[in-house]
Amino acid sequence: MINKLPRFSDKHKICIICEGNEEYEYLSRLKDLKVWNEQYDFSLVNAGGNGNIPARYQDRYQNGSYEIILVFCDTEKKPYEQYEDIKRKINDFHGVPNAADEVVMFGNPCTMQIIAKHWTDENLRSPAKPVNAPLVKKYTGVANYKGRADQIKEVMEYVTEENYVYMRQRVSRLERIDNVTGSSNFGKFIKLFESENSGWIDGVNEKLEE
Repeated sequence: MINKLPRFSDKHKICIICEGNEEYEYLSRLKDLKVWNEQYDFSLVNAGGNGNIPARYQDRYQNGSYEIILVFCDTEKKPYEQYEDIKRKINDFHGVPNAADEVVMFGNPCTMQIIAKHWTDENLRSPAKPVNAPLVKKYTGVANYKGRADQIKEVMEYVTEENYVYMRQRVSRLERIDNVTGSSNFGKFIKLFESENSGWIDGVNEKLEE
């Protein structure tokens, strides 16, 4: 059970553990654009690498300050060892076989797969930044994208309230099976974050506590 603190706000407190800078800055940008339902108060944690995600997740879960803890990460490339390790540790923590499927938002092969949907239908086939750099330059003008902090911030300026609508449509059409290249379940979570019915939070927590 989450040790829930009494609520001093009408907003539902949601914590998202972000794998790294790209995930953190992207969700920060969407927060700033206020594209999600205002009843949700999102707190973002930059894990600084996928190896740190399980510990950050457990820490925030046990902290009890949030109604739900989610994860936002890449699958990287096959055989998805680190990604599968994250899922296994979350499942073990809850003692529920498919707990991670309820709380992990993924992009296969990488988060840029989701970000790029603001501008294009094109599916990425590789998580390698040199491979995806031409696409980033084409739509944002940021040359030789390596995922540096300054480059990420520059790319985020091209994520807008207007093209969020296109991203939402494109991501919703992607496969949601995490071992399929070019897949993401982010569309499912977008609908939840836009929803006026917050009952999904209790629904997820009930599945984690079975």
